[in-house]
Amino acid sequence: MSVIDDAIVWLNDPLNWTNPDGIFARLGEHLWISAAAVALGCAVAWPLGVWMGHVGRGGPAVVTVTNLSRAVPTVALLTIFPLTAIGFGAPAIILALSLFAIPPLLANAYLGVREVDPEVRDAGRGMGLSAWQLLRKVELPLAVPYLANGFRVAAVQVVATATLAAYVNGGGLGMIISKGFGLGLASGGGQVLAGGALVALLCLAVEGILALVERALLPKSLRRVKHRPPASAADALPARS
Repeated sequence: MSVIDDAIVWLNDPLNWTNPDGIFARLGEHLWISAAAVALGCAVAWPLGVWMGHVGRGGPAVVTVTNLSRAVPTVALLTIFPLTAIGFGAPAIILALSLFAIPPLLANAYLGVREVDPEVRDAGRGMGLSAWQLLRKVELPLAVPYLANGFRVAAVQVVATATLAAYVNGGGLGMIISKGFGLGLASGGGQVLAGGALVALLCLAVEGILALVERALLPKSLRRVKHRPPASAADALPARS
């Protein structure tokens, strides 16, 4: 049989879904690790990005952080943290993955607040709004589409990257692929292909669901003009604040 046939046979085996280390168990681990990493990234990046956008400072720093994140080897970062005092396990993996989630979250939060029309800000100040009220009632609501866009990008990126956690015994769907390689491609090639297909389908599902949520959060007035935050907010950031 071909590798594709082997993958179909492997996926059609009920035991591969329900075993303690089967697809359902690994999927639960994958989603938990990814969700925790994105949540940690949001807790760090959103307040910082919103504040920097509100005061209009830190644009070059955001660009630098975003560009540096593209140069950091994924496997290296996932390997370094387990070798520290944190040790092996979910905490080290979550911390490493959160560092990949922070750049898109930070860039979109900063850009979302900076993209608010200055005339809207002036109108808010003219109504007597304080700086905090202006941020809470004017800037944040208008920045929601950018925040949602950054969340979607970060979530898909983390879900895809979490597959590599298997190299440090971090769990997730990557364990299926890792075990397939351990069997050798001659006998485990189908399992490797099946694991890769599951990760790809999960990323597509996360992308589709969050894209629908992002569209729902977009104000109707902006939908009519087909407004959409840029796919990479970092590319739209100014060189200077």
